[in-house]
Amino acid sequence: MNASFDVRDSRDPADTEGSRPSDHPTQLCRICDINRETSICSRLPKDEFTRVLALRDQFQFPPLHTIFREGDRAAHIYALTSGSVKLYKLLSDGRRQIVGFLFPGDVFGLTNLGGYPYTAETLNQASTCRFPQKVLDPTRESVPMLERRMFDLAVRELMRAHEQMLWLGRKTAQERLASFLASLARRATERGQPESPVALPMSRSDIADFLGLTIETVSRTFTHLKKLGVILIPDNSHVMLNNVPLLIKLSEGGAE
Repeated sequence: MNASFDVRDSRDPADTEGSRPSDHPTQLCRICDINRETSICSRLPKDEFTRVLALRDQFQFPPLHTIFREGDRAAHIYALTSGSVKLYKLLSDGRRQIVGFLFPGDVFGLTNLGGYPYTAETLNQASTCRFPQKVLDPTRESVPMLERRMFDLAVRELMRAHEQMLWLGRKTAQERLASFLASLARRATERGQPESPVALPMSRSDIADFLGLTIETVSRTFTHLKKLGVILIPDNSHVMLNNVPLLIKLSEGGAE
């Protein structure tokens, strides 16, 4: 495992690091359950994949662990290989806006600024591949497919940001929650998983802070969608989608 670069960032290692898997990286890559079509290593030729593999360390993080904080020195890029992560920003008065939820295959920490633009915190047990910016940046220039892949990931992140802006700016509470559930189902199928049940590793408070709603409104809207027969809620961590076409119709402002 490559560990030649500084893993401390701007804080003590005990505050920032998870645990390092003891397995050799190539062994872990063979058992990685990420859909290679959605990962940072997607479609890399074998020789380029080997070069990228040599750049990264792997870390495992416990639930509710802060991987990095907004404003920390942006020394690394992370690729989520298991579990889930939330990204958020804080206002000066303590109010929080969640800007994204990440799942296996997603990449975070991409920035051309000196510091991270958001805080990254695990929602559950999670693992990542971590790449040092100072090594990855010059490598991208000599590995054309990696450069293209990084561009694709940046575009995907931008499209999700635009989607959230639409939800927050123009949609009702019901349209926002329906759009959110439909988006999670779509992302699950992209990872090769069934669209239902939808996993909800985040809390209702997290959903509220992502959609710009109160917890009470989120709870009422879940109940309303359940009464319409669109969803079932077997537990707080999953939602069964009974009628995906109607869910999509509601997300777009269609009549009930």
